Amino acid sequence: MKRKNEEIMIRLRMSSHDAHYGGGLVDGAKMLNLFGDVATELLIAFDGDEGLFRAYDSIEFLAPVYAGDFIEAKGRIISNGNSSRKMEFEAWKVISAQAEISDSAADYLEPPILVCKATGTCVTPKNCQRKS
Repeated sequence: MKRKNEEIMIRLRMSSHDAHYGGGLVDGAKMLNLFGDVATELLIAFDGDEGLFRAYDSIEFLAPVYAGDFIEAKGRIISNGNSSRKMEFEAWKVISAQAEISDSAADYLEPPILVCKATGTCVTPKNCQRKS
């Protein structure tokens, strides 16, 4: 069973369907969508239930994301109460599409680029907690 401070990570390639602005720029809300998926997995591992996202405390968009980029979204529970779970999240660009070279060109980034970070609180009602 996962516990506080254990990290969950998902990796996803941004597609042309994720691009919301000119030049293939991906909407920042996509990073929040990924953080929601990470939060759900954290709550399932911690409580045995999907819980609910209550609020973001802070969100920082730090670098652009484009269609074709690969993003690693990471999160962990940093504190927990009776039903609340405080979490922190980071999204890292690990592969960068190089559309100006060709449609299939890409670079593996060393080091990866931090594109977004956030903190937030989720809630798992006491009667839904099966593992805590």
